[in-house]
Amino acid sequence: MRLAAEALSGERGGEVIFSDTSFAVACGEALLVTGPNGAGKTTLLRILAGLLRPAAGRLALDGGGEEWPDIRAACHYLGHFNAMKTALTVEENLVFWQRFLGQARMTASEALETVGLEDIGHLPFGYLSTGQRRRAAIARLLVSHRPVWLLDEPTAGLDRASEGRFAELMRGHLREGGMIVAATHLPLGLEGAGELAMGGQAR
Repeated sequence: MRLAAEALSGERGGEVIFSDTSFAVACGEALLVTGPNGAGKTTLLRILAGLLRPAAGRLALDGGGEEWPDIRAACHYLGHFNAMKTALTVEENLVFWQRFLGQARMTASEALETVGLEDIGHLPFGYLSTGQRRRAAIARLLVSHRPVWLLDEPTAGLDRASEGRFAELMRGHLREGGMIVAATHLPLGLEGAGELAMGGQAR
């Protein structure tokens, strides 16, 4: 499976904020999207996730077959917001997402244990600290299988120990043949990852 973008352009508020952006990511590979605030990193990820249309260019997921016909079907998107209902418990949120997405991989309890939140699944999501909320959102990546992880500043709010735990989860995803595209200002612990500096090309 291979994710490829050719000469992509993205707009925000009717203004082009990046253009002529090309890259490719294959199974087992990660691409780190870097650049200053306002360079279009979030817009690029939203285009990849199918939440925005590109202003120009082509985006394709090749080799996904009937199971993963396009990137929208094949991806998890972890944005700035955690996509959890504050009034529901942490476990109820995860169960909802697993039922919505299908392709069950871990139970909610197993996913919470993996991110170090095994004791708080019964609490409303709104009761959690900023770091706990981010870790619960990361658990959402684990309850259903998707080969492509699109991550926007995924370590925001995490302490050092949680950053290390998440780095190992990402490395495990890559070892299993997954793909990662992550917008970040910080190192993510992914040795050998490619880099796309917004305004330039992958290297």
